Amino acid sequence: MESMNINFAKNHQGNYFRIAVLIPCYNESGTIADVIVSFKKQLPNATIYVYDNGSEDDTAKAAEKAGAVVVSERNRGKGNVVRKMFSEIDADIYVIADGDSTYASEDAPKMINLLINGKVDMVVAVRKEKSEKAFRNGHKIGNRLFNFMLKILFNSTFTDVFSGYRAFSRRFVKTFPIAASGFDIEAELSIHALTLSIPFAEVDSTYLERPKNSYSKLNTIRDGFKILFSIIRLLKETRPMFFFGTIALILFLLSCCIALPVILTFLKSGVVLRLPTAVLSSGMMMISFLSFACGIILDSVSEARKEMKRLHYLRV
Repeated sequence: MESMNINFAKNHQGNYFRIAVLIPCYNESGTIADVIVSFKKQLPNATIYVYDNGSEDDTAKAAEKAGAVVVSERNRGKGNVVRKMFSEIDADIYVIADGDSTYASEDAPKMINLLINGKVDMVVAVRKEKSEKAFRNGHKIGNRLFNFMLKILFNSTFTDVFSGYRAFSRRFVKTFPIAASGFDIEAELSIHALTLSIPFAEVDSTYLERPKNSYSKLNTIRDGFKILFSIIRLLKETRPMFFFGTIALILFLLSCCIALPVILTFLKSGVVLRLPTAVLSSGMMMISFLSFACGIILDSVSEARKEMKRLHYLRV
C-alpha cells in the first residue's frame, strides 16, 4: 500500500481531512497529559478531545493544561461518553483511544493511512502485548471467549473485538445507533460493522503495561456479564430467527423427551397415567411453535431495519 502523509491528505473536495482524537476518561490525571502530548506529536493537525466522565481527580485540569478540548459527561459509562462524542464532534476522521497510556500513539498514522487508502470505515488496533502484565489474566480469558462467541454467532472475523483503539470514517460515526452505556460499546461497534457488512480492517498495535499511577475501571465479572447480556440483546435484534429458532428447538426437544414416557405408556395401556407431565409437554410444545413464529415475523422486521440502516449509511 502506498503511504501518504495524513497531515497533508485531502478529501475528494480538495480540503484537508479534519482529524479528531477522542479520549474518554475517568480518573486518569496521572496519564492523560502524556497521552495528549504523544498524540499531538503523531497527529499535529488533529484536534484532541477529552471527555471527562465525572472524574474525582484532576483529570480535566491536566487535560486542559496539556492542550486538549475538555468536555464533561456526567452520565457514567464509556458507552454514554462515546455516544456524546459521536453526536457532538464534527470531523472527517475519528481516532478513539483510552486515556490510560496503554495504546501506542505512533500507530495512529498507520491506522489513518489504512482508513483512507484501504477505503474502509473502521480500523481496529489489534493489541499485541509488550509485557506479560499488560493484560490481566481474567481479561485475557474473557477476551478470547467473547471473540470465539462472536465468531460463532455473527461469523466475526475480528481478531480483537474489544480493542478500544480504533479509527473511524465520518460515515460510520454519524450512522452508528449507539445503545450501549458501558464497556460493551466495543462489542456493539464490531457487531454493527458485521451486521451491515461495513468494510473494516485491522492492524497490529503495541499494547503497553498500565502505568502504576493508573488503575483499570473494568471489573472482570460484573462487566463480563454486562457484555454477555449486550451480545445476547444484539443477537436477538439482528438475528431473531436464529435467536428464537434456537429457543424453539430446545423447547421442542425437551417436550419430546418429557412426552416420550407418556406416549409409551399410552401405547401399552391406552391410558394417560401422567397427566401433569402430558400437560407440561404440551405447553412446552406450544411455546416452541410460538417462539418459532416470533422468529419468522421478527426476522422480516429485522431485515427491514437493517436495510434502512444500510441506506442511511450509504447516504452519508
